[in-house]
Amino acid sequence: MLDGFSYDSIRFADASSAAGDGGTLARDDVARRLAWIRRNPGYSPQPYEQLAGWYRQIGHDDDARRVLLSKQRHRRLTLSSPARAWGHLLDVTVGYGYRPWLAGVWLLILTLLGALAFGTQSPMPVKQGEGAPFQPLVYTLDLLIPIGGLGQRTGWYWSNDGLQWLAYLLIAFGWMLTTAVIAGVTRTLQKS
Repeated sequence: MLDGFSYDSIRFADASSAAGDGGTLARDDVARRLAWIRRNPGYSPQPYEQLAGWYRQIGHDDDARRVLLSKQRHRRLTLSSPARAWGHLLDVTVGYGYRPWLAGVWLLILTLLGALAFGTQSPMPVKQGEGAPFQPLVYTLDLLIPIGGLGQRTGWYWSNDGLQWLAYLLIAFGWMLTTAVIAGVTRTLQKS
C-alpha cells in the first residue's frame, strides 16, 4: 500500500532527463512511476499528489501535470456511470483542466464543420427583409457560444431537417464545451 508514501528524491534514468530537456527518458521515467502507482490496490490520490509535488518542486511542471491527469483518470474508474461520462467529457475536451488548449481545438473543429455544412444551402429568414445577411461562419459561432448573441441564430431557420438538427447539436455541444471549459479553468485556478 502506497498511502503515506513520500519522496525524498527521485533518481532519473539519465542526467539529461533530470535537466528537463523533455527527452524520451524523462517521459519513460514518469510512465514507469505512474505504472508503479497504478499497481497499488484500489484508488488513493495521495501517491499521485506526492509524485506531482516532487516534480513541481524540481521544476518539472509538465511531468506534474501528467501525473495529476493520470490521477484523475484513475479516480474516474471509481465513479458512478454518470460521473464517469462527465469525466470522459472533461478528459476529451480540456484534459481535466491540465490540457485547456483541447477546448480550442474542439471549438475550431466544430466551427469549421458548421461553417462548411451551413455554407452548402441558404436558410429561411425568420422575418422577411429584416436582420443581417446570413453568414455561415458567424451563424456557427452564434450556435456554439451560448452566452450573448451575434444576431444570426435568431434570424434564420432551416427547412432542411439535417441542417436544423446540426444546428441543435452545435447548440448542445456549445453548452457542454463551455461548461467543460469553465470546469477545467476552475480546476486549473484551484491548483495554482
